[in-house]
Amino acid sequence: MPGRSTTPSTGNLTNVTRESPAARNIRLLIAYDGTDFSGWQRQDGARTVQGVLEAALETMHGRGTPLTGAGRTDAGVHAAGQVANFYTSIGSIPAGRFVPALNGLLPQDLRILEARETRRDFHARFDARSRTYRYHLIPGRPALPHELRYALPLHRRPRIARLNDYGRLLLGERDYSLFAGRGDSSESRFRYISRCLFFVRGDTLVFEISANAFLWKMVRSILGTLLFFEEQDLEPRALLAALESGDRRLAGPTLPGRGLFLWNIEYYRD
Repeated sequence: MPGRSTTPSTGNLTNVTRESPAARNIRLLIAYDGTDFSGWQRQDGARTVQGVLEAALETMHGRGTPLTGAGRTDAGVHAAGQVANFYTSIGSIPAGRFVPALNGLLPQDLRILEARETRRDFHARFDARSRTYRYHLIPGRPALPHELRYALPLHRRPRIARLNDYGRLLLGERDYSLFAGRGDSSESRFRYISRCLFFVRGDTLVFEISANAFLWKMVRSILGTLLFFEEQDLEPRALLAALESGDRRLAGPTLPGRGLFLWNIEYYRD
């Protein structure tokens, strides 16, 4: 139930696996308010999305049930379309019934939107073709109190056309070391960005970006850099030069997590 321990026991997390004869692979669509979570990934002594979900799964199964997520969101980052999968030996419950069953055990800032049985070899992380994030900005007006959990106020109204000029330069495959957070441990910093644009929705400015994968803090660093370049009225060629250098000192600030949402995951085989 909400308020119970959020750290599952880890001594028996491999009882049901893909190789187990009776195992069913269940795919979840998940949404969460990341404000009060220390990110997605399970951490000892911290409240994380994976930890809370695995605690609920353990309650249902009577043993540890590991959960694999499509992306590891940072502390304070939200999700509207996170995907995860787990293996279960419970054969009597239709896959869709995991939605109310899990939601009855989860806190209100974490919801299961959909559950369905998928192929035995489906892997939420490694099978993902593209991940889309959105960052919400409130430009040039005071923010309402409830908005401050989910959007970042700006003191000005940036030029969207110039921001989109910058965004088009980021499309394609290249080394994105310029935007890697300190401590990023990726073996390669090459990524493929397929979408990078700004648009207005109501009185909110939305930044949307899609890529095959992202470096640590990459989305928030890209957005901070594009806003910095636009505010300084720098030419697009300055951004290209910074990209080619890979020098983190030429990037703009990394924005806080509160405006960022993991929006959607696309798969090669759905």
